[in-house]
Amino acid sequence: MNETGAPDSRSDEALIAAVNHGDTAAFETLYYRYRDWVVHMAFRFTGDRDAALDVLQETFLYFSKKFPGFRLTAKLTTFLYPAVRNYSIAARRKNERFVSEDAVSDMPAASAAQEGLTEVLAHLPAEQREVLLLRFVDGMSMEEIAAVVRIPAGTVKSRLHYALKALREDPTTKMLFEP
Repeated sequence: MNETGAPDSRSDEALIAAVNHGDTAAFETLYYRYRDWVVHMAFRFTGDRDAALDVLQETFLYFSKKFPGFRLTAKLTTFLYPAVRNYSIAARRKNERFVSEDAVSDMPAASAAQEGLTEVLAHLPAEQREVLLLRFVDGMSMEEIAAVVRIPAGTVKSRLHYALKALREDPTTKMLFEP
């Protein structure tokens, strides 16, 4: 947003250049542009809204420390993803130490389809699940996934292939998606 309340239409690159020159409003624009994405990704890893909001703060604090002098060499989500992932994993580990049985019983019930799909995805190896979600939920290209996860594009394709094969062969998946 700018002084008039209108969204800032500058590109990420232009905003980063402005932040590098001390424009705090440009950083705020980047924050508002990517905060929902960060919270969504963090929630996917943590399963906890409060933890996801903590990850949002940690991620943008980390990002702010890169200035001045930050250079964007890919999409900003490609830069932010590893930070979101690492902070989320740390938050999940911290929360797992403090989860009580009462907290688990207070969780809202999921639909049978959601539970089935969650179960199927849970059976995939973590590396395959991550690539699958980045590709089909977040719409990242193979090259973007490779950059974000820091693996070769061929490995991304292989993991995606095996994840899809496992889903096709899983009887629960067939039950969920066949009429």
